[in-house]
Amino acid sequence: MKRTATAMSVAILSAAVWAAAQTYGQGGQQTPPAPQGGQATPAAQAAPAPGTGITPAKRPPQAKTDPEFNAWKAADAGSRPTPEEQAAAQKNPADAQKIMAAVADRAEKAADDFATKFPESEVRVLLYKPAMRNYHSANNADKTEAMGRKVLSFDADDPEALVIVSEVIAERTRESDIDKDQRYDEAMKMAQRATQTVETDTTFNQGTPQEKIDAYKALLRSNAYSIMGTIDFKKNNFVAAQANLQKSIDAYPAEPDPVVVLRLALSLDKQDKYPDALKVANRAVELTQENTQIGTLARRERDRLQQLTGGAPVPAPPPTQPPKN
Repeated sequence: MKRTATAMSVAILSAAVWAAAQTYGQGGQQTPPAPQGGQATPAAQAAPAPGTGITPAKRPPQAKTDPEFNAWKAADAGSRPTPEEQAAAQKNPADAQKIMAAVADRAEKAADDFATKFPESEVRVLLYKPAMRNYHSANNADKTEAMGRKVLSFDADDPEALVIVSEVIAERTRESDIDKDQRYDEAMKMAQRATQTVETDTTFNQGTPQEKIDAYKALLRSNAYSIMGTIDFKKNNFVAAQANLQKSIDAYPAEPDPVVVLRLALSLDKQDKYPDALKVANRAVELTQENTQIGTLARRERDRLQQLTGGAPVPAPPPTQPPKN
């Protein structure tokens, strides 16, 4: 998942495309253990830690036979970008999104073919997750949601799928939608669930450095809180929006998302907390370039707040909807 993933905007450069699709947090795409003697014995789920009620991270999905494992390897290889595709994206970044869309289609077909041959396999989820990420990088919201829901049909607590599907729902729901309340409710519950399962349902290949594990979990939490804050903002619950958006920033302070920062400024603005809002808006300006959409919006909000706090004529009020990704 890209840092912009709850701001999951897609201004894709080739390097970012491949990194987001193939190395997201080092936590999503696992290599299932190869069967020993033709049969893998699944490890038992760890018991809750005494006195905590928290179950340690679960074991990765496992292939149970050699044919299943070999078929997974072939399907996984076929769902990745070829060296030619990587070279083409690096040569012409404008084509990266189109190339990623082709990779996503290929990944989905490989996952479907594998699932047809091994309908009970645990490792099906390891093929649908790359398809979900690839469609996300290709900015195909419908397919992203479909693949994410497929992942959740295998593992309802997968935090990455919960975050991505809830983000798609939250960002695509409009005020005019008849079912907007139901959609917001579903997305909110998914995001809240992700903040809980990030500790118990993330799996990593053996030997993954702890700093990468910590960063992956922190990014998931940050994105989940951002989604919750966005939904609160859209529902005009600006106090809750402020709290969740601040949690999003605090969860991953090393790389603040400028969209989240601007949304926090707008939430403060809506509560007439103009000096505090101005401080946050200035931070949003620092994080953006002037010639970008989010940079333009950040500067517009800063200028408005400067006039409000300095006694100048007040310009138009801030938008009632948060800025788009």
